[in-house]
Amino acid sequence: MTTRTRFAPSPTGYLHVGGARTALYSWLYARKHGGRFILRIEDTDLERSTTESVNAILEGMTWLGLEYDEGPFRQTERMERYQEVIHRLLDEDKAYYCYCSRERLEALRADQMANKQKPRYDGCCRDLTVPPAEGDSPVVRFRNPAEGSVVVKDLVRGRVVFNNSELDDLIIARSDGSPTYNLTVVVDDLDMQISHVIRGDDHLNNTPRQLNILDALNGTAPTYAHVPMILGDDGKRLSKRHGAVSVMQYREEGYLPQALLNYLVRLGWSHGDQEIFSIDEMINLFDIEDINSSASAFNTSKLLWLNQHYIKESPPEHIAHHLSWHLGNHDIDPTNGPDLVELVKVQQERCKTLVEMAETSVYFYKDIEHYDEKAVAKQLKPEIQGALSALRDNLAALDQWTSESAHEVVKVTAESEGLKLGKLAQPLRVAVTGGTVSPSIDKTLFLLGRQRVLQRLDHALKIIEEKVAMA
Repeated sequence: MTTRTRFAPSPTGYLHVGGARTALYSWLYARKHGGRFILRIEDTDLERSTTESVNAILEGMTWLGLEYDEGPFRQTERMERYQEVIHRLLDEDKAYYCYCSRERLEALRADQMANKQKPRYDGCCRDLTVPPAEGDSPVVRFRNPAEGSVVVKDLVRGRVVFNNSELDDLIIARSDGSPTYNLTVVVDDLDMQISHVIRGDDHLNNTPRQLNILDALNGTAPTYAHVPMILGDDGKRLSKRHGAVSVMQYREEGYLPQALLNYLVRLGWSHGDQEIFSIDEMINLFDIEDINSSASAFNTSKLLWLNQHYIKESPPEHIAHHLSWHLGNHDIDPTNGPDLVELVKVQQERCKTLVEMAETSVYFYKDIEHYDEKAVAKQLKPEIQGALSALRDNLAALDQWTSESAHEVVKVTAESEGLKLGKLAQPLRVAVTGGTVSPSIDKTLFLLGRQRVLQRLDHALKIIEEKVAMA
């Protein structure tokens, strides 16, 4: 049988990290077994589902590189199929109309709670033969087996048993005729021939209900794997108060998708003590049965460490592709400056995030708006004016503009002015970058280009002249 997994988010918000991990596990399992990965949008909650959320989910999947083989399928496009199944269950007496009013159900629930009973429908309309003369539009309830038990053979949780006596007759169609989640997910998994359902363990209590509906439809049940939730570092369920939970927010904060995927795959799964996994290694080594059954805590510091590793070790061309987006956030067109790949080569050892790399690279593409005042006061002093002026002329006279030739000019000029290299290089750095931190001065000069370097040296010399005039 072909392995077929699915990721089925509800489009009521962004793609969060918990959903991304579920999608990753499902994608990896399908890839490992030569199967198919299906994307399904569960959008039957019309009040909360939005087009913006659908787009956010698709954008997150694309950024992570979790390409799907089929879909995206939308449940709102399958309403006729759901109605067909609902009527079939009614015709076979496996479902029934329930006319109980909201007031009756609320009173029933309150009475059960007061008596410390588990709130559940009492089957009032289960054996009703004649509908009431007046009343609300009925809902449709599934006729859950009254006896026996449901055994869930979960790949993560093991064997979990549910007594049917604890499961009430759940609603499968609302009073307006629209199907509910537990009905649609069963029909979809059945029609799409899903072999493995990997999802959060908050769905575990739905599984016996879904298995009973599957049985009523004479369907073959998929294999289930319920993944524990992700906790914050305070031990509580991961939420906005812990920081970023949206996948695309991690992009905005300068993380690489490979770093996030590597972190998520290890958030509940392991292979010995290995920490770094390529995509191919994830596919080859991942197995559902190795997922930890206990919840995992999200550790942003660990993710940052991974991100720094991937920035250092990834091909510069790959980093440049992602960095371009961040430079755009600074209104920078990367074509108006040094080659982006060459820039990455001198920056990737220095930065933990792409946001940091973009921020520390602005001066390569845009005029310096603000100079570090302390650096200017310390480095651009009148006594360095002559050396900087000589350096400016020597750089202007260069035949070829390379990092090696620029370095040689700085070195020779320093020697002729009776200065150690650093005593000239640091004022030069302040002059051309606006601050005291940059890649090596020769690489910095080369990437900036002759025109920018000369213009900024001219500006620095004017700053010194103003100091001299005020003295």
